[in-house]
Amino acid sequence: MEQFRRTGRTRGKNVITNERQYDVIVVGAGHAGCEAALAAARMGCSALLLTINLDAVALMSCNPAIGGLAKGHLVREIDALGGEMGKNIDATGIQFRILNTRKGPAVRASRAQADKQLYRLRMKTVLERQPNLDLKQGEVTALVVEEGRVTGVDTRVGLRFSGRTVIITTGTFMRGLIHVGLTNYPGGRAGDLPSIGLSDQLRDLGFRVGRLKTGTPARLDGSSIDFSRLEPQYGDDPPIPFSFSTERIEQPQVPCHIAYTNERSHDIIRSGLDRSPLYSGVIEGVGPRYCPSIEDKVVRFPEKSRHQTFIEPEGRDTVEVYPSGLSTSLPVDVQIAFYRSIVGLERVEIMRPAYAIEYDYVDPIQIRASLESKLIANLYHAGQINGTSGYEEAAAQGLMAGINGALRVQGKEPLVLRRDEAYIGVMIDDLITLGTAEPYRMFTSRAEYRLLLREDNADLRLREHGHRVGLVPEEEYGRFLEKRERLRSELDRLKSSKILPSELDEVVAEKYQLHGLQNAVTFEELLRRPEVTYDDLAELDPTYGEIPRGVREQAEIQVKYRGYIERQQVEVERSRKMEGTALPADLEYASISGLTGEVREKLLKHRPETLGQASRIPGMTPAAITIISLTLKGRERS
Repeated sequence: MEQFRRTGRTRGKNVITNERQYDVIVVGAGHAGCEAALAAARMGCSALLLTINLDAVALMSCNPAIGGLAKGHLVREIDALGGEMGKNIDATGIQFRILNTRKGPAVRASRAQADKQLYRLRMKTVLERQPNLDLKQGEVTALVVEEGRVTGVDTRVGLRFSGRTVIITTGTFMRGLIHVGLTNYPGGRAGDLPSIGLSDQLRDLGFRVGRLKTGTPARLDGSSIDFSRLEPQYGDDPPIPFSFSTERIEQPQVPCHIAYTNERSHDIIRSGLDRSPLYSGVIEGVGPRYCPSIEDKVVRFPEKSRHQTFIEPEGRDTVEVYPSGLSTSLPVDVQIAFYRSIVGLERVEIMRPAYAIEYDYVDPIQIRASLESKLIANLYHAGQINGTSGYEEAAAQGLMAGINGALRVQGKEPLVLRRDEAYIGVMIDDLITLGTAEPYRMFTSRAEYRLLLREDNADLRLREHGHRVGLVPEEEYGRFLEKRERLRSELDRLKSSKILPSELDEVVAEKYQLHGLQNAVTFEELLRRPEVTYDDLAELDPTYGEIPRGVREQAEIQVKYRGYIERQQVEVERSRKMEGTALPADLEYASISGLTGEVREKLLKHRPETLGQASRIPGMTPAAITIISLTLKGRERS
């Protein structure tokens, strides 16, 4: 039973303190907050998840989908580490597709449409049933900081919760301002209140607080759309799950539909630009370069006569649909005319207007690789507060913050994933070394070792980490060990099993161009051929049907791309020494002779934790890295 005691006044308000001390307090229950709270609780810590609205837990504020290019990699990595996002979309997804199937395995990516309300409700149920986790409604307005260390949070109604660590995952809520045309009003998203006060305190504590912007399309009434005039797009059959623990997708699947804007659409948009907050200077925040609004597309690409949109259902039991790629902050009358100019949407009704939203974020250069703040001990930031965009980027950070907050409480070293180990490692390293002045989005091109960081091998890369910290249950870990052993055995079998010329019939020999074969050929040698797939081996290999799909997929990739993979592994080993060289927090760059003033300024601003991080700071020269390395060696000798 909770007990409270009155502790006086703070910041001019009466404060009532909850006498229970939590190990981990998570502020915000979006995709980052859910993963953070679940991770901490599953690792045995007492956790509290505070959110402004308990009915909006894990709400998909923008597109009703999970995954996509590079984002699908993040979801697979979250799942491999023991997170929940992959399982949640597998249980609530209504269309699954693998993207980039005609390209190499490094850039193939999974994406799934979600039943938006089912996704939210299932995640809330998981949170409510999680031992060690309390879920409460309350707006956090201030952190409690004592002697440079966070010790709890205060809420709008005067409640104080004490915690050994605090994770901030505020999404777009900090000083959120919604724009529809030249009308604007405070909001964390449409229908929700903003968070007021927290970003002001962060600024007072020394954090560099900036302003970003994002947007979302209108939600349309699907019953007012003529889908017979649109092009249907179906998912994969059978649908492939995200989670390594999901055997198959059971729920029925639905199609999306493709539509296009036209010259009339673009004329309508241009006619409303004088009332666009984006082009009239009302919006100050920087928007996402790679996900621009439709008015931005029309202005930036005047030569394009049309832009594609996917009409995506928001669920099986609702008429609401989401026109992907058509986000806007134009006035509602312009929105109606624009959407109705699209073929098939001539009579469409808007159920929820499109809008843009500005919000505060904190410069991610001020956090460590563990996502702990450099300024306030035991304070972690995850998600859009770090300048990222997207559910997947947020969830990945939330998971890592939850893991590291729990490890801090347990007195253990943080889990930091390397760039050659995970897309999560690439993203966090990018944020803390490069910072961001616009919403950061994950791309496969950001990873220099992307052939090693494929979706299909996320469990082989990260399952051990998840089990070690206590997030992967023994049953799931046992299945992983079995799969890994079967893969090793299969690779050995492919290498040793041979096809004898005398055993080939004419049809098979002709199909695989094996006429005139003088010597036996192994299955591995045959599989190396670009035109031969693992499925082709079914005609030659009597044991084919006994090999699980995941093992077959892994074996084929490892055989076909072995040379490329080995080359990337050599590059990884070459750079690992630099990545593992720690830079002392008290290293006085000002006293290191040979460094230019510009380099010193960058080092003092970024305060990199390793030599590898320092090498990736923009403007850092190889000569400067050499000088720092020699300085470290000198310190070791003295």
